[in-house]
Amino acid sequence: MPSIPPLPSFRGPRRSPGGERPVVPVPTARAVVDCGVYVEGQRLPGRFTHEQALAEVRERGTGFVWIGLYEPDATQMKDVAATFGLHELAVEDAVHAHQRPKLERYDDMLFVVLRTVEYHEHELDSVSEIVGTGEIMVFLGNDFVITVRHGDHTALSGVRRDLEAEPEHLRLGPATVLHAVADRVVDVYVDVSQRVEDDVDAMEEAVFTPGNKLTVEPIYQLKREVVELRRAVNPLALPLQLLTHDTALPVPKELRRYMRDVTDHHTAVAERITDFNEQLSALINAALAKVSVQQNTDMRKISAYAAMAAVPTMIAGIYGMNFDYMPELRWKIGYPMVWLLILSICGLIFMALRRNKWL
Repeated sequence: MPSIPPLPSFRGPRRSPGGERPVVPVPTARAVVDCGVYVEGQRLPGRFTHEQALAEVRERGTGFVWIGLYEPDATQMKDVAATFGLHELAVEDAVHAHQRPKLERYDDMLFVVLRTVEYHEHELDSVSEIVGTGEIMVFLGNDFVITVRHGDHTALSGVRRDLEAEPEHLRLGPATVLHAVADRVVDVYVDVSQRVEDDVDAMEEAVFTPGNKLTVEPIYQLKREVVELRRAVNPLALPLQLLTHDTALPVPKELRRYMRDVTDHHTAVAERITDFNEQLSALINAALAKVSVQQNTDMRKISAYAAMAAVPTMIAGIYGMNFDYMPELRWKIGYPMVWLLILSICGLIFMALRRNKWL
């Protein structure tokens, strides 16, 4: 194996068009998480730059390169694209991210976008973020596979380690990496959906527990997060279907069988997320109905107490009028008779309201 020369040095700082601040190019190696050459399912020893790795594979005429990138900038991505002959539209998507899950074919190269998700711990009655999202792009060629990751979750180091422990699987070619990445992403979907399901169940219990003061805002927040999860998960269905059934794509028959398993898991998660959305819509309606009932109960109590308060107010208002000639003003028992009348009427009103369950 040829000796590995040091990484190329870069020129000094360039000035921006305005001339105010220097623009220092960041070496492509800074974005490379790992770069390996795989021949007959085994990783070759030593370290390679992406140019050296591709040259090694094409000199041997067998094997493939797997290079992993983490949030490369435009300059770094263009450097890699020039080496591997990537299409400029796919390169632009890989730099700017924020893409829907999709599968695109450029001649003999596939470009696949997968959305990654992450569950954030939170309090049940909070309105904080629950589901975080990122992206993984996969460039698949005849003798290379490039993974570009955006976001700090769903790391691929474990995927590479697991694949390297199964050389028989790696012998199937670079499409093996695409399957492993899709499998890991969908496995995380399953885990996150299970934890979201626990949240939905806890929310449902809180809504229907008598005396619970849960407000509608946390339910709306959870529903919004479920919508975010659905946007990340559901669009991946079509790419997985194509990878499973389209024989024109560069995916070996053996791997298409494994992709069917990934597709089945993804379908189950997508159906579960749809159920979450419907369940949360029902919970919102139930919570709003519960609030409406509570408000009606409160208004009935207020009206009942107002009715009882109206009796002494009316009697006191009548006998507070300053007329010289009014009946009962000179009675010695007038004052206790008024109190007896007030208490009797209020008692009758209270009993009537209590019988009708207003109090």
